[in-house]
Amino acid sequence: MTKLTDFFRKTDIVLWLLTAAAVIYSMLLISSMQRAGDYNYLRPQLAGVIVGGALAILISLADYRFLIRRWGIALALGLGLIVLVFLFGIKVSGTDDMAWIALPGGLTFQPSEFIKICFIITFTKHLCALRERQLLHRPLAAATLAAHAFFPILMIHLQGDDGTALIFGMIFLIMCFIAGVQLRYFAILGGTMLIGVPILWNFFLNEEHRNRIRALFDLDGHSMTTYGWQQYQSKVSIASGALSGSGLYRGSRVAYAIVPEQENDFIMTVAGEELGFLGCLLLIVLLFGIMIKMMMNAANATEDEGKLLCAGVFASFASQTIINIGMVLGFFPVIGITLPLFSAGGTSVLATLICIGIVQSVRGHTLDDMETAKISRSRSTRIRL
Repeated sequence: MTKLTDFFRKTDIVLWLLTAAAVIYSMLLISSMQRAGDYNYLRPQLAGVIVGGALAILISLADYRFLIRRWGIALALGLGLIVLVFLFGIKVSGTDDMAWIALPGGLTFQPSEFIKICFIITFTKHLCALRERQLLHRPLAAATLAAHAFFPILMIHLQGDDGTALIFGMIFLIMCFIAGVQLRYFAILGGTMLIGVPILWNFFLNEEHRNRIRALFDLDGHSMTTYGWQQYQSKVSIASGALSGSGLYRGSRVAYAIVPEQENDFIMTVAGEELGFLGCLLLIVLLFGIMIKMMMNAANATEDEGKLLCAGVFASFASQTIINIGMVLGFFPVIGITLPLFSAGGTSVLATLICIGIVQSVRGHTLDDMETAKISRSRSTRIRL
């Protein structure tokens, strides 16, 4: 009981509750959506939640600094997963990339979700090493950081998963900013990217990618029946729910799978049609509440390692959330990014829960450090007296 009390005292209860509420909400949406087909999406989702929840608790009890000290293991694991995808990668229904690995029993998993975690760990080590040596302001140091991020981004791009590659880029930018990399390097990177837009458009994006971007600016509506169909139908589903929706398990558009990939990238449309504006608002409040708690734990961390780990998890979670919601509402092109904790997929929810465990580890051991420092100061005061 003492250990249990100590666990709840040091852990972020609000973050656990927000995460649990989001997971339960997602299970309700997925169970309703399953009327549209024969595949059981709840089975891998439930497995991901159980395994991910157990790992999150175990990781929260461990010292996060162990992850940083063993950054070489994370590096080797990340590289190994990249190689596995190139050797055994497959496509799954509803995707156009070779970023999945087949498992026994007809299951699949997406290694890039775990590569993200490895990247956050190794990049935290890289940034902390440069900060300790006071090298962050050096051009060569900034170049090594860019090279560190460019490699996994390039590998994920070559697998065809440009949505995940974009998330890696956002993690890189936000972690560098939090670490204190000087703004002139961001300006140089931004200028380089701006100059490279024509090259990106003409040589790196295929016609489907270009059409998805054109759909955002199609004022005549021709894209509604072609490459803009998915986003058009997603907005119709959300609008049809009005304030409170048609009710869980009652949405006709959900039942007939009018919105392609409604179980995955467009899970928000299920909430929109069946629970209306209030259902969408609840979904957004839960996700943004989790983001706020992540940043609060980052701000309260007493060491750079903990601060940057939380910042990396926040960057991944926040960029996925904002881009996914933007896709569903038609503000961003469709690039295949899941909604954290909500989209169907055991790999996604498993990796997200592991990240929650890392944030909880930073929180708990930050409190340990503060208590140790307080006891040390108290002893010093008694000795002087």
